[in-house]
Amino acid sequence: MLIHLYLQIKGAENYPFYTYLTLLLITMISTVGKTGQWKTLPPLELPTVNNNISQKLHNDCETITLASRDYGNIVHELPAAVFHPSSTHDIVSLIKSSYDSPVVPYRIAVRGQGHSTRGQAMTRGGVVVDMAKFRTQRRNNGVVITSVSDEDPLINGYYADVGGEQLWIHVLHTTLEHGLAPVSWTDYLYLTVGGTLSNAGISGQSFRYGPQISNVHEMDVVTGKGDLVTCSSRKNSELFHAVLGGLGQFGVIARVRIALEPAPKRVKWVRVLYSDFSAFTKDQERLISINGRKQSSALDFLEGMLLMHKDSISNWRSSFFPQSDHSKIASLITKHGGIVYCLELAKYYDDQSQETVDKEIQFLLQGLAYIPGFHYEKNVSYVEFLNRVRSGELRLQQQGLWDVPHPWLNLFIPKSQILNFDSGVFKDIIHKRNITNGIVLVYPMNRSKWDDRMSASIPDEDVFYTVGFLHSSGFDNWEEYDAQNREILEFCSAAGMKVKQYLPNHRTQEDWKTHFGTKWGSFLERKLKFDPRMILSPGQKIFA
Repeated sequence: MLIHLYLQIKGAENYPFYTYLTLLLITMISTVGKTGQWKTLPPLELPTVNNNISQKLHNDCETITLASRDYGNIVHELPAAVFHPSSTHDIVSLIKSSYDSPVVPYRIAVRGQGHSTRGQAMTRGGVVVDMAKFRTQRRNNGVVITSVSDEDPLINGYYADVGGEQLWIHVLHTTLEHGLAPVSWTDYLYLTVGGTLSNAGISGQSFRYGPQISNVHEMDVVTGKGDLVTCSSRKNSELFHAVLGGLGQFGVIARVRIALEPAPKRVKWVRVLYSDFSAFTKDQERLISINGRKQSSALDFLEGMLLMHKDSISNWRSSFFPQSDHSKIASLITKHGGIVYCLELAKYYDDQSQETVDKEIQFLLQGLAYIPGFHYEKNVSYVEFLNRVRSGELRLQQQGLWDVPHPWLNLFIPKSQILNFDSGVFKDIIHKRNITNGIVLVYPMNRSKWDDRMSASIPDEDVFYTVGFLHSSGFDNWEEYDAQNREILEFCSAAGMKVKQYLPNHRTQEDWKTHFGTKWGSFLERKLKFDPRMILSPGQKIFA
């Protein structure tokens, strides 16, 4: 076990020597102790707080170690303690105690599911708020469905008030009990509501319904001063817009009001293959131009991905293609230089629309330039479609391939540069390095579905693409993928592409200024207004 831990630490950045020795000590204590139980970690000191808060601070080795890692498994930081709140008031008290401290305040990081990839939910020597523990201790189920009253004319029908600590999968199941559902999702549902809203929350629905932050009507937020504030686009609007896409810099999301619509029952799910990237993007852009919420001819979901010779035909995100066609698809990939492009689209339907959904799909596919003979369809339940990544996750967990490094890179690419990106990155950098064997997503979104008053930073073009390199690696070779990521960013910079990182990771404040562009001034002003002592989300390293 010590050797295994050493290999993990050896391949991780930001591991100071004291952390390395401490974790070795932790491992020895846990493995050679008589009871086999985790012991208390003595080198770290708890912050000075009142008794009510101190009872909910934990610094045992198991808890500290869990909070010192994330899904990325690359960056590791030891906090002084982990806070287990049982109410929003507990979070208020914790932040206020830091803000009111007569000495240097302790930093506070909020951890939802720890699905960040570069330590964004960590803090060295500070306090991590464990929202997963909050979720288990909450007295009600954290999701309340309510009919609209006259007090909120912006919402039609129903809405859900959801705790920021809740998982989207729980939101889905709870709202479906009422025949309702939100309209905008992420591809993976085992994430917290507050976590995705702090970034934006995107997937194949975003072109039509906008990111998740565009579908929020009200929030309760605990600011960096320890104030609990209810905000919306009309009430305390500056805080509202700051928090959405604000990377946790301005407050902790305690409650969110999300509009609901009648939930579909089933999904017509289609994949078609392309060898020509220009045709692939042209067809994507055509399909997202039919984007009205109420238009029956519009798609509900559109994504694209690369299929490469090193990748599995049915990857971990979903098993889709029939086994009998795997060799046929593999031959196609080889024939076209190791890369083909897969367009994935979906149309939702219910009992009233089941007789017309096939005609609507045919209409949407008509005139598309995909390769004849490479058209695949599935008919699945709405829940099965939205939760499609979960089965792949469970398989990887069983194989011991989930808790590995994930050197991800997610970019927003202006439409005007996407062909250049294909030739310079997909067909050059990726092809030459020949190491990519994970998911590479590429699909467009409409800028009109985003609210520019919010903190999220996107390209300044009407259409832009998200490109996600969702790599998994070993502990001994993650740096190869990291070097590829840097080469991709350097290529974009040299080519003058005004790309933006999604789930951003920047090393200097100058890089952060470039990332936010014209929003940097207001971002800084909002930070000084809502978190003037720079307490929240130090793991982002924006104000480090």
